[in-house]
Amino acid sequence: PAQTPSNQQSATASADQQPAKIPADELDSLVAPIALYPDPLLSQVLVASTYPLELIQLQQWLEKNKNLKDKALVDAVSRQPWDPSILAMAALPEVVKRLADDVQWTTDLGNAFLAQQSDVMDAIQRMRQKAQGTGALRSNDQLKVETKVVQEKTAIVIEQASPEVVYVPFYDPVYVYGAPVYPYPPIRSEERR
Repeated sequence: PAQTPSNQQSATASADQQPAKIPADELDSLVAPIALYPDPLLSQVLVASTYPLELIQLQQWLEKNKNLKDKALVDAVSRQPWDPSILAMAALPEVVKRLADDVQWTTDLGNAFLAQQSDVMDAIQRMRQKAQGTGALRSNDQLKVETKVVQEKTAIVIEQASPEVVYVPFYDPVYVYGAPVYPYPPIRSEERR
């Protein structure tokens, strides 16, 4: 069937409604709170951020099951219907809390990761370079920081110093990176009892 001008316009309009790309400086601010996480934890957080509702469900589940530890926790959480990336986060309740407490930021991060994966990874590298430039990112007892060439690009790689221990760095992005073009997502401090 022949397309009328109004059908052609609506077909063109729907093709033009691709989500707008997030500019680099906004991506930098979006990834700032997690850019210095060790690479295995960072990838786990990025994938889990694409399931914000399940992160909230996991946080609620963890609150109700505070008494579960180690193998009992792994066994109990594995019976939940969530994505494997969410199930793996159960061992990191402080990270789950951070992601669930600011669900809008988590959703924005997950959407950016889904739509602009390579741009998100580039933003992480830019933030790591800034942190190295301020002296805030270097190897220590918890983390091993190296610069490597990965797929013909220079990349700052962060690994846990001990593979058996997951180290979750907590840091103030303004101190680590300097003042942002776009505001960094707020970091809520945990109450320790």
